[in-house]
Amino acid sequence: MMDPLIVGLISVVCISIGLLVGLLLQNILPAHHLEEASKDTVKIGAGMLATLTALVLGLLVSSAKSSFDAMNTAIASAGAKIIMFDRTLANYGPEANEVRHQLRQTVAGAIDRIWSSKKTSPGGLRAAESGTGVETIQMKLNELTPKNKAQEQLLAQAHQVANDVAQTRLTSIEEQQNVLPSIFVIFLIFWLVILFFSFGLFAPRNATVLALLFFCSLSVSSAIFIVLEMNRPLDGVIKASNAPLHKALELIDK
Repeated sequence: MMDPLIVGLISVVCISIGLLVGLLLQNILPAHHLEEASKDTVKIGAGMLATLTALVLGLLVSSAKSSFDAMNTAIASAGAKIIMFDRTLANYGPEANEVRHQLRQTVAGAIDRIWSSKKTSPGGLRAAESGTGVETIQMKLNELTPKNKAQEQLLAQAHQVANDVAQTRLTSIEEQQNVLPSIFVIFLIFWLVILFFSFGLFAPRNATVLALLFFCSLSVSSAIFIVLEMNRPLDGVIKASNAPLHKALELIDK
């Protein structure tokens, strides 16, 4: 899938071309092609196409919103588990301080990498895929030797929470591999081009109508941009919130 901004710009250009072609054909087509009977037929076809386009676009927006919400839920769940993991280590005793320190470094590093503002670093999903902090923490947990039953239970609980965090991370990464098929976007833009062509074919040729139709094309193209952006919640302009991880970072070691 191409960059959402590029796809949005291509959409605006294609729809605008369709609109302009329709306006130009007003002077080329024979008069009987633009009579009321022809106009009514085109209106019926345009109405059917507009309904189909609105239905598909609505479904895509809903799907993108679900994907975006799922990532936000996963981040919030990971933040809660990180806090619980830290509390478990605190109850274990000072022997687990090194693991808690590693936990803080891992969370801070994940925030810096995934939500990085530096253009030189990969950031986003690629940074999440390359992270190994959870595995390091699990290795350090294996180095702890419980001295009593209470510590054994706490260590087992810590292992379980660490495994849950690792599974949440891997599940979120795998879910992001389900990208929106390009054919959906191509057909959607094609339908919009035909729709705006029909608008231009019978639209009055004045500045008000042209400006309105252009802003309409810009609006539907921005909807396509938003759909593509929300389908990749760790990349691009519209990103999932890292506030739960920041809150977890504040509470670690306290």
